[in-house]
Amino acid sequence: MLSTFDFSLSPVILRPHIRYNGAMKADTFLENLTEAGFDFFTGVPCSYLAPLVAELNRRPAEFHLPAPREDLAAGLAAGAWLGGRQPLVYMQNSGLGYSLEAFASLHMIYRIPVMLLVSWRGPADPGWEEHRVMGDHTRELLDTFGIPWVVWKAGAPEIPIPLRGDDEAPGPRVILVEKGVLA
Repeated sequence: MLSTFDFSLSPVILRPHIRYNGAMKADTFLENLTEAGFDFFTGVPCSYLAPLVAELNRRPAEFHLPAPREDLAAGLAAGAWLGGRQPLVYMQNSGLGYSLEAFASLHMIYRIPVMLLVSWRGPADPGWEEHRVMGDHTRELLDTFGIPWVVWKAGAPEIPIPLRGDDEAPGPRVILVEKGVLA
């Protein structure tokens, strides 16, 4: 029997004593994710997510398998779920644009759940014009594809969990991570 992921999980509450200059420590965030049931991580690094990737790199390959491209991470996550795991994919929002076809033709059609942790480059990156266009349209792209998303802001009292209105339909869900959320 295939595993199912319960996306109705309550947000993981962050305790005040684990904050670090308004950002959450990556090891604590990873602990919260594993407590919520995530047991397979893959993706393409981004500087916003560097603290998390550093923590993941200390883990065995059964737990964390970096991907050379975002569409390959989508495939790895699907395989992990089919094998009974609960995957989380991390990437930059430019990689989300690159991999939307993989998520649409695999995760959405075959109803394979996956949580995406996406660094939201653009709004907080003045001087990096290559991030501006994608940053301005990330939420619009997610809405167009019908993928539920939330924004995780630095200093937020909890980790937001994106839900669909009809939360019975599995597929991708996205947490857009603003600059400075993880330390």
